[in-house]
Amino acid sequence: MSSFSTSTSTSSPAPSSISMARMEKYELALKQALPTESLKIDDESHLHAGHVGAQGGAGHYRIFIKSSAFTGLSRVQQHRLVYDALSAWMPYEIHALAIVIQ
Repeated sequence: MSSFSTSTSTSSPAPSSISMARMEKYELALKQALPTESLKIDDESHLHAGHVGAQGGAGHYRIFIKSSAFTGLSRVQQHRLVYDALSAWMPYEIHALAIVIQ
């Protein structure tokens, strides 16, 4: 299961084509690095408009992920696996990640 979305607020703009292309890359990278049982990526960049990190075009994302690779690992170790999978895009495309392990 995977999906892309923005936050559930009705005032949230739809993700741009650039944002969608980025999220597709991130989904592929996560699925290649980890056995994912569920994966959802929300683009929350609109919530950070004007933020210094957002000025260069880097995005803010919230990732909801469930993987058997996380079993027995600490939260820090789980997050490191996600950061490692996405490291090629930090900090130029990804300014901030919020990671929710399910």
